[in-house]
Amino acid sequence: MDEQTKKRLLHRGVVEVIVESEFLKRLDEGKPLRLKMGFDPSRADIHLGHVVGLRKLRQFQEEGHKVILIVGDWTAQIGDPTGQSVTRPMLTAEAVRENAQSYLRQFFKVVDPDKTQVVWQSEWFGNFTLANIIKLTSYFTVAQFLAREDFNNRFKEGRPIAITELMYPLLQAYDSVAIESDVEFGGTDQKFNLLVGRELQEKMGQRRQQCLIMPILPGTDGVRKMSKSLDNYIAVEEAPSEMFGKVMSLPDTMIVPYMELLTDLPAADIEEIRQSIGAPSFNPMDAKKRLGAELVAIFHDSVAARQARENFERVVQRKEAPEEAGLVATPVWASGSPEGALWPDFRVQTAGGESFAVDMSQQRNGGPSVSIEVAEGSFLIDLGELLTKGGIAPSKGQVKRLLAQGGIEVDGSKVESMVCAVRPGGLIKAGKRDYIRIAQASE
Repeated sequence: MDEQTKKRLLHRGVVEVIVESEFLKRLDEGKPLRLKMGFDPSRADIHLGHVVGLRKLRQFQEEGHKVILIVGDWTAQIGDPTGQSVTRPMLTAEAVRENAQSYLRQFFKVVDPDKTQVVWQSEWFGNFTLANIIKLTSYFTVAQFLAREDFNNRFKEGRPIAITELMYPLLQAYDSVAIESDVEFGGTDQKFNLLVGRELQEKMGQRRQQCLIMPILPGTDGVRKMSKSLDNYIAVEEAPSEMFGKVMSLPDTMIVPYMELLTDLPAADIEEIRQSIGAPSFNPMDAKKRLGAELVAIFHDSVAARQARENFERVVQRKEAPEEAGLVATPVWASGSPEGALWPDFRVQTAGGESFAVDMSQQRNGGPSVSIEVAEGSFLIDLGELLTKGGIAPSKGQVKRLLAQGGIEVDGSKVESMVCAVRPGGLIKAGKRDYIRIAQASE
């Protein structure tokens, strides 16, 4: 491995290497390294925050090293408070398994499956006895674990620390022993756990693993860690236009970190952008468009990237309607209700081909009394039902807020009422990027 490659692997998108001199000696030995990264499938999806580590694994794979991907089916059931200062809920084994299947599908959008070995913690912890657990705990003291910042802060503040939480770093550390890890990858919030693994290996007669510590990717707000619970995330399986649109909403300060951590753009190009930010001649929108196109191309393809950029320029910049709406709602007349009645149900189809029904029977049978002028051939629709069922708004309360903010339009005109009149071929815009086309009943 040449010096330039070593520098790229160990420095770009890396906060700290423990210990770099030892790591370089390992690389110079010329043997494939066993690269460890563990994931607790506590949720069903992964986002770009997870991708930072996965991309680094892929880079090492391309140099001939082997990735050992550990599915934390035991630690996910314990819950790790890493960086959160609160315990995560314990999950059932069944829930962990379901989430893991979704995770693995998404992992292989980044890492090479042919150079990856997937292992489950239950392969070794499934046979653990009480004697094994007691022996494991004997290698460390409570004082050592209270040195971890999160535990230390909670202890000083008198907040509870469950004994099961103290077990989490031990179990993660034993993973390194079980697979004889050469290098473990993790974010800055995992540093303590990685060091415990390094120490446990030495205590149990193994060569100490090296630790590659990577930065935590801020979310779309540019401040907090990317998280689904904070709704500041970009999902790996996000639709191209949605992914591109979220990138365009990033604060300017996030352009360079996202480029460094999530793309293969040349370092010289990124440095030029870094130096230009804040200059009168710098247009951050151009840089974001480049970043958005890169990310969409990585997780979809170059055609999707071009279409996503064109859609953004058409819809957001020029305020035109998109060529294709994200949802298509087709009126379905209830049995015994003549075509032309004011309250049809709707069959909605997503851009991904999924289809579901929106039931308007409650409104049709004595629902909201409204006095809206309805042109011939048009009909009424409850936006709360449509937008919540379509996944555009999480609740009818959010739909009401969008209405109050003037964020919903029908055929280019703002609407203020939850119930509105629509026509076949009409277009509903909700928020900045979501569109629903009203299809002909015969479509």
